[in-house]
Amino acid sequence: MSAIGLEPSHHNHLKALENRHAALEERIRDEEKRPLPSDFVLRRLKRNKLELKDLIERERLQ
Repeated sequence: MSAIGLEPSHHNHLKALENRHAALEERIRDEEKRPLPSDFVLRRLKRNKLELKDLIERERLQ
């Protein structure tokens, strides 16, 4: 077990999920900056971000 209490592979998986979450946040900001942001795209990105957040929280509890 590593110093933070997670197995290295679990820590790597969690870090990958966090990176995907950050990338979605950036895509949301980019879409919102567009002259005519797409409501459909924003809803999809925000839904994906929320699902990923829930998954990250579940992974942290394991």
